[in-house]
Amino acid sequence: MKSILVAGYTTRHVAASAARAGYDVYAVDHFCDQDLIWCTKDHLAFDELNELPFAVEEMLDAHDIDHVVTTSGAELLPVRDRLGTPVNVAERFMDKGKTQDFFEEIGVPVPRRLGPGEYPAMMKTLSGAGGWRNACVHSDEEREAWEEFVEHLPSMAQEPISGQPASVSCLGTGDAAMALCANEQILRGGDTCAYAFSGSLTPCRHPLADRMMELAEKIVAASGCVGSVGVDFVLTDDEAYAIEINPRFQGTVETVERALGVNLFSLHADACRGVLPKKRPEPACFAVRRILAAPRDITIQKEMSALRETITDIPHPGTSFEEGEVMFSVTGSGATREDAFSSLDKHIRDALQFTKE
Repeated sequence: MKSILVAGYTTRHVAASAARAGYDVYAVDHFCDQDLIWCTKDHLAFDELNELPFAVEEMLDAHDIDHVVTTSGAELLPVRDRLGTPVNVAERFMDKGKTQDFFEEIGVPVPRRLGPGEYPAMMKTLSGAGGWRNACVHSDEEREAWEEFVEHLPSMAQEPISGQPASVSCLGTGDAAMALCANEQILRGGDTCAYAFSGSLTPCRHPLADRMMELAEKIVAASGCVGSVGVDFVLTDDEAYAIEINPRFQGTVETVERALGVNLFSLHADACRGVLPKKRPEPACFAVRRILAAPRDITIQKEMSALRETITDIPHPGTSFEEGEVMFSVTGSGATREDAFSSLDKHIRDALQFTKE
C-alpha cells in the first residue's frame, strides 16, 4: 500500500482511479464534491489558486505521504516526490505558443499561426486549460472585444480548423510513449464558451484515429513527459492537426477506464517508473461522459448519491449554481456509439430530475 496526495483545481477523477488501484489517497481540491470525499482518507479545500501551495504543505505536514500527483492548475507546483511530468518539462507545454513551436520543430501538422489583421482567427490565451476562453473572431473589433474579455492576457491567433475535436490518451516514460486510445471531445457550443471542454467519448472511430495516435506517440516520446499525457487534435477529412499537450491526467479518465477496462492510475505509476504496457488494450465498449452546466440559477435541494453509478462530481445538498456554471458530470456506455449516447441521454434526464425545485 502506498499513499498519494492528488492536488489541483479538480482532482476527483484522479483520486478515484488511485483509490481503485489500492492507494491511500489524500486530496487538495477546489470543489471537494461528495465522491471525492468518499474515496479519500483526508481532503482539504481551497478557494483561489494562490492558496493551493499552502494547502498542499498543510496536507503533507499532516500525513505520511509517499508521492504527489498534480492535476490542472498545479502542474508547475514545486512539490517533493512528484509522480508525473517534472516541472521543467511541463512548463514548456503550459504555454500554447511554446507548444506550437515544439510541434513545428518535430514536424507535426499544426494550425498556422496568424498575424494581426488575418481573419477568421482562433484566439487563445497562452496559458489556461479547458478551452473556455477560446473564440473565433472575424474582425479587429471582435478581436478587441475578446482581448477585453480575457483582460488582455498574452494570447495567440491560429487559423481555424473545421473538424472533429479529439484527443489521444498516452503514457510516456520521458523518451518513449504508447497511445492507449483515441477519444472524441465534446465541446460546450453555444454563444459563450463555445470551445470549452464538456466531455468525451471513448473510443474515437474517426478514419484518421490511427494516424492521430501515431502522431501522439511521436509527440509524447519527444516531449519528455512522463505518466499520463494527453494530446489534443482536430481531425479533418485529410489530416490530424495537433492543438496542445496536457502533461498531466486529462478529463477523459472515466471514459478511457470504462471503455478499455483498465486502471489508468496504475498505468500512470508504471510509466513514471519507465514501464509501458506490452500492447495497446482493445476497447470493450463505448463510454461517454458529459459535463452539465446549470440551465438556470439553481440550488441542489436533494441528495444525489443514489445516482453515484451514473454521475460524478456529485454536489452536496444545498450547493448553488449560477446559470452556465458547471454542476456535475453524467456518464453512459454501450456496445455502440449510438447505444452509449442513448444511455447518456437517459442518465441526464434522471439527473436533471434532482435539479427541479
